[in-house]
Amino acid sequence: MAQSSYPASQKMHYYRYSNAEVSCWYKYLLFSYNIVFWLAGVVFLGVGLWAWSEKGVLSDLTKVTRMHGIDPVVLVLMVGVVMFTLGFAGCVGALRENICLLNFFCSAIVLIFFLELAVAVLAFLFQDWVRDRFREFFESNIRSYRDDIDLQNLIDSLQKANQCCGAYGPEDWDLNVYFNCSGASYSREKCGVPFSCCVPDPAQKVVNTQCGYDVRTQLKSKWDESIFTKGCIQALEGWLPRNIYIVAGVFIAISLLQWLTDLKGRPRDRSIWKKKEKNLLAKQIFGIFLARTLISDIEAVKAGHHF
Repeated sequence: MAQSSYPASQKMHYYRYSNAEVSCWYKYLLFSYNIVFWLAGVVFLGVGLWAWSEKGVLSDLTKVTRMHGIDPVVLVLMVGVVMFTLGFAGCVGALRENICLLNFFCSAIVLIFFLELAVAVLAFLFQDWVRDRFREFFESNIRSYRDDIDLQNLIDSLQKANQCCGAYGPEDWDLNVYFNCSGASYSREKCGVPFSCCVPDPAQKVVNTQCGYDVRTQLKSKWDESIFTKGCIQALEGWLPRNIYIVAGVFIAISLLQWLTDLKGRPRDRSIWKKKEKNLLAKQIFGIFLARTLISDIEAVKAGHHF
């Protein structure tokens, strides 16, 4: 009788493989999705560092603490760091099929969603507190309007986008030494407002940056003919109730996404993803879906390679 050539102490292992496999479609779609975020993060970081270099902040970091108002470059850098980190985790996690990185990517996006929801709900419930903080923020930056070009552009963009002027109205610009109406001011901009407060003239193709000069020397009843008289806090109060429902809808969409996913993480109704995402929130949901599906596929493959 033929005897086995294997030692008695050595046992043969038989491997069985299931039909599970990692979907290349989801894998490279998630990679493509995240490479955009990663490159955007690089751009944000590059722009932020370049802006600080132009201001001389990189050679003297103490300038950041000496700024009276908020420096928009800090926000750009923070966004860049977050996007770079998430994009890197998503790209490498997808290519290397690394569950740890994919879980980090997915958890981070879910955390961002919950933070957005929490901020929106708290802002809706504590509107008086938000109003006071926004007033303090806006008044502080009005005082520093001419101190930093990035801050100036931020306030101008906010006022133009919301068609508002000042925190509660144009008179708030008395807080700025250049626009103050007191007799001690000798500025050419005295009793005026920034050009971003001006009502745009469709006939003018070039922006008139002096349109706000001497506006507040006129009667108040005539102000609305040339400048916005609504305060930006009023604009914020109108924005919050409208957008709280959008954020809440996103939260519901996440719950539906989890319900529509079976044990392997594949959606029962894929037609939901055939529509083009029109905003960042929808893209974040799409990213969560791709990451969770890829994680489920990788786990299924690993579970299929057993003895």
